[in-house]
Amino acid sequence: MNETHVTLSGWLGGDVALRDAAGVPVATFRVASTPRRYVRKTDTWEDGDTQWYTVNAWRALAENCDRSLRRGDPVVVHGKLSAQVWTNKGGLEVTTFEVEAAFVGHDLNRGTSEFHRRKLSAAPAPAPGAGAEVGAEVEATGAGEEAEAAESAA
Repeated sequence: MNETHVTLSGWLGGDVALRDAAGVPVATFRVASTPRRYVRKTDTWEDGDTQWYTVNAWRALAENCDRSLRRGDPVVVHGKLSAQVWTNKGGLEVTTFEVEAAFVGHDLNRGTSEFHRRKLSAAPAPAPGAGAEVGAEVEATGAGEEAEAAESAA
């Protein structure tokens, strides 16, 4: 089965909605993308029609989107595109586009961002006596004496 992968840039239309689907976190948000075209005849830029995409992010990506993204943020999204066709209350057939996100980030062409590495679950405690072995290695190499000398010089 062929799948269509897309990369889109745009603006977050609202805050991220985080929900739980069978124990798995899912973040949903809308992205507006407005294409711009240069018109050589008039030497101007023109905006095209704004296209809206619903983006779904799963698991750790969902949690990171919820913590990082806010309404109005410029974003770049890469993922699998799908089209949903349905009939609205007025009887008109409507097509909506959804992206199952593989990657999401701020669009750094439009501003700056700060990265915070995700903390993994706590590592198991070291086995009893493990600290003594590490300390013995430091003393054997003389690294401990160099560190003490640096502290006393400061």
